Amino acid sequence: MKKYLAEFIGTFWLVLGGCGSAMLAAGFPNVGVGLLGVSLAFGLTVLTIAYSFGHISGAHLNPAVTIGLWTGGRISSKEIVPYIISQVAGGITAAAVLYLIVTGNESSIGNFAANGYGEHSPGKYSMLAAIVTEFVMTFMFLLVILGATDEKAPKGFAGIAIGLSLTLIHLVSIPVTNTSVNPARSISQALFVGGWALSQLWLFILIPVAGAALAGLVYKYFKTE
Repeated sequence: MKKYLAEFIGTFWLVLGGCGSAMLAAGFPNVGVGLLGVSLAFGLTVLTIAYSFGHISGAHLNPAVTIGLWTGGRISSKEIVPYIISQVAGGITAAAVLYLIVTGNESSIGNFAANGYGEHSPGKYSMLAAIVTEFVMTFMFLLVILGATDEKAPKGFAGIAIGLSLTLIHLVSIPVTNTSVNPARSISQALFVGGWALSQLWLFILIPVAGAALAGLVYKYFKTE
């Protein structure tokens, strides 16, 4: 249970810090943190949890990461469902907290930092562009995670590599999809937006999982003698 509680808290922190920066600080008058600030916020949440809870649960914080680690031979199949439930629950709890904060000044929640494509993409990018972006970004994210946490990798630096990787991913892909690469993050926000966000949610569940699963298999190939 300690592992699953750590995943709950870690994913809570990721959604609270990352999506919170997008909703509360990105466009704040005159001193908004902008796209760079939001990208750093997501990276910092992963970096801080990696060093504080990584030794407990591995700090997946993401169902796609859990699936990728499974296909890469790092975790057993019996751990997948409890990990994912904990991650989704943590994300939803963080979204609920953000809902209470965002509505505290009587403003609407807007798009609530939900992920989308087409007219709901920040840059109005197509569904195909969103699929390619989410697949490739998640694929590369998992390769970084698997490589940085490999037993032969330099010790003590995995959290930095993973956090910076997520920052880079957001710098590239926020304009396309608002950046998911994490089904728990997408589910938590879509539940509060409803409508269009729920109808497009399939992409931000299936595509990151597919990209992560392939990355796990590719990295497993590198490890074979």
